[in-house]
Amino acid sequence: MQYENMHDEEIIRHINEKNEDAMEYLLKKYSPLVKKEIRTLYLIGADTEDISQEGMIGLFKAIRDYEAEKEVPFYSFAKLCIERQIYTALNASNRKKHSPLNSYVSFYAKEENANMALVDILEASSDFNPETRVIDAESTLRIEHSIQNKLSALEKQVLNLYLKGLSYVEIANALGKETKSVDNAVQRIRNKLSSAL
Repeated sequence: MQYENMHDEEIIRHINEKNEDAMEYLLKKYSPLVKKEIRTLYLIGADTEDISQEGMIGLFKAIRDYEAEKEVPFYSFAKLCIERQIYTALNASNRKKHSPLNSYVSFYAKEENANMALVDILEASSDFNPETRVIDAESTLRIEHSIQNKLSALEKQVLNLYLKGLSYVEIANALGKETKSVDNAVQRIRNKLSSAL
């Protein structure tokens, strides 16, 4: 089946009909979005592999929970789900709430005397919680303020190009600098942003 010529919403209909090829296609199509989201987090010292897994979980949840009738483009919904999954994982990690897997509770397993799984009981989403949005906005402002105050003009240029997905070599060519200068700038950015968070 030619998924390239279909809208995301159409592909999701195929996924809802248990079409595994459609699921695989959409996961591959949006994996660059996950990579783009985690590029920023690499700068602040997060473990890229773990964050990538969290991003893919967010993407999977977006595919599973998407409702076309709400008339929100899938891209926007997926981006939000990926960001929220990563943000939640980082917050939990920063609060040192990760515990060994031997104490996990499955969202999908039913308790002995329950007729519903935990995933069915939980609220659909807290992504649109006003309190969460305010906290997110405050965190974003704090990070933007740190970037403006702590980074040099060169570091700001490097960061901007880096977040657009350019490689060190491409950034160096665009700015007329040596690749090593770009690498050094990225390391300084990481250190400055890590201390700001």
